[in-house]
Amino acid sequence: MRVVVVGATGNVGTSVVSALASDQNVTSIVGLARRLPDWQPDKTTWHAVDVSTGDLAPHFAGADAVVHLAWLFQPTRDPVATWRVNVLGSVRVLEAAAERNVPVVVHASSVGAYSPGPKNRPVTEEWPTHGWPGAAYGREKAYVERLLDVFERDHPDTRVVRLRPGFIFKREAATEQRRLFGGPFVPQRLMRPRLIPFVPDTPGLMFQALHAEDAGEAYRLAVTRPVSGAFNLAADPVIEPSVLAELLDARLVPVPGWVLRNTAALAWHMRLVPAAPGLVDLVLRVPIMDVTRARTELGWQPRHTAVEALRELLEGLRSAAGMDTPPLSSHAGGPARIGEVSSGVGGRP
Repeated sequence: MRVVVVGATGNVGTSVVSALASDQNVTSIVGLARRLPDWQPDKTTWHAVDVSTGDLAPHFAGADAVVHLAWLFQPTRDPVATWRVNVLGSVRVLEAAAERNVPVVVHASSVGAYSPGPKNRPVTEEWPTHGWPGAAYGREKAYVERLLDVFERDHPDTRVVRLRPGFIFKREAATEQRRLFGGPFVPQRLMRPRLIPFVPDTPGLMFQALHAEDAGEAYRLAVTRPVSGAFNLAADPVIEPSVLAELLDARLVPVPGWVLRNTAALAWHMRLVPAAPGLVDLVLRVPIMDVTRARTELGWQPRHTAVEALRELLEGLRSAAGMDTPPLSSHAGGPARIGEVSSGVGGRP
């Protein structure tokens, strides 16, 4: 089996490639990324291509499956740039897959594609996927869901799988995630128990998470098993403020949602953080997902708890962990993080 992974060098991509390389039924992997990595996993050849401008079709020739992971989180201050890569790039991936008659397409959707939903009961994959319009991430994930609807209608012989994971963490991606969401002014030494004084106890501040290795295994199963449709992915337990407080050995302090959101907005407008305030709204509104279908039909069982995945993130932040790929490199921000500051903190990729 020949599998093409689009966006193969990031947090999820590296785990997907590793999972595929361990499968005896996968004979070769083609990793596509804007910048070539030094990392050389088994069975894998690399090609530099940008989903928004490059010619994808030649790389898809003879593929038994295409896994589409490429996604741009920054710049949050230029939504046209992220739309061009995330939405128009997805259009180009689907067009190339159709041109080359690829029989299997696996797409990285997200809990962020879901419309606002309940926190007190889990929702299945039937919950509406219209996103939260106040966050570019939610808008774009929801729009690509509509693209997939059209693609499935027009290409009924193609097996399409949509994986909708919660927040995905691993130690090696910690520095990248700090750059994308925390920014250059987050001190590494602060990321340890007892140094963060409190955790906001905000209504709705609940989310689901999983380890990137478990996400990679879900993609391997989606490629190799005869399944189709959408699958929610998350590990137990749901991350609530009390879980965060215990993990950080911090106390809980009641904070209204509007205060949390306005604080994030102020930090973003002052260019202290790259994460747009709409992401706070998104986290407060996304539903809790039911992962029964992934366990029963996909045969997926996470090996790590959500707390273990989050603990790895914190450990990776303290040690500035990374990998030999451009997105995950611990040196990507430049000396003293000067590259992150000069970018305008979310102003450009």
